[in-house]
Amino acid sequence: MNRLIAIDLPGGPSFVDALRSVWDAGDAALVLDGRLRVTDRHETMRRFGAAAVLDSSGLTANPSGGRPVEEGDALVVPTSGSTGEPKGVVLTHAAISASARAVADRLSISEDDHWLACLPLAHVGGLSVVTRALELGTRLTVLPGFDADLVATSKATLTSLVGTALGRTDVSGFRTVLLGGSRPPVDRPSNCVATYGMTETGSGIVYDGRPLTGVDLQIVDGEVWVRGPMLMRGYRDEVAPFIDGWLPTGDAGAIDERGQLTVAGRRGDMIVTGGENVWPEPVEQVLREHPDVLDAAVFGRDDDEWGSVVVARIVTDRDDLELAELRDHVRETLPPWAAPRQVERVDLIERTAIGKVRRDLLR
Repeated sequence: MNRLIAIDLPGGPSFVDALRSVWDAGDAALVLDGRLRVTDRHETMRRFGAAAVLDSSGLTANPSGGRPVEEGDALVVPTSGSTGEPKGVVLTHAAISASARAVADRLSISEDDHWLACLPLAHVGGLSVVTRALELGTRLTVLPGFDADLVATSKATLTSLVGTALGRTDVSGFRTVLLGGSRPPVDRPSNCVATYGMTETGSGIVYDGRPLTGVDLQIVDGEVWVRGPMLMRGYRDEVAPFIDGWLPTGDAGAIDERGQLTVAGRRGDMIVTGGENVWPEPVEQVLREHPDVLDAAVFGRDDDEWGSVVVARIVTDRDDLELAELRDHVRETLPPWAAPRQVERVDLIERTAIGKVRRDLLR
């Protein structure tokens, strides 16, 4: 019987060895987020049916025995949980291989390349760097977490980052930096590639608007649907959401005449105000470009007159920053109806480990 083994180790050589040992035994791995409380890690193991945990003390079996995985399953990866309770995405060895080889083809990866993994390994953005390197036999360095100085001085040629991490470090030494998570900054360095993907796709499957080899895209009623060999087998203990082999992503988007994909955002995040559609992420990006806004999150609030109004929560050190100034700033770039009608000051914008705004908390 193939088991699900939880790995509770920080990034480093011991983590890579642990993942290899799990796979060599024919089992699948569930990487625990070491930043969570012990009780939350135990709950993650219970929810997804881990049979044992592998940590610095060795392998400890779960008395309840856990729940088996299918032959060929390699990973169970929790979704980011930006819009609610995370699901367990099941990725097979075949899917991991297909993903790694599609990325290698797009980036022309050679034996001279060297991957740096510095994002949380409990999320697909960080873990896929490790699995990609193991699949391709590429040199690999895994850090315990993001460290701006270590990233900037790394001798690696390839890495994956999120937008918030990109703004904190020098990436000029890398041949290519893959950017995922939330919407990437507009003025990103030339060696940075904006990726689109999700846990269900095993990592990014669209680079700078163009799908990787083997990835098919279509738009159905304004929603992005994807298909390809690197997609998940399904969710842990849940019915697979595929429709004739296609995965509806829940993202709104469009494909132009050149085959370039543009993603507007999660369909449920769109704000309809006075009959006009407003996507939160572009407004957040413009707000963060204001010199006195340290961070921002945007959402819709029910309103009798407008249906919904655009509300901005901001982090700022400036006491006299007024709504009118923020509205003017947004209207310099976006249509007037995208300008927030309400502003709320907060000390912190809640985000997931990979930088996505926790929109479930905003609502």
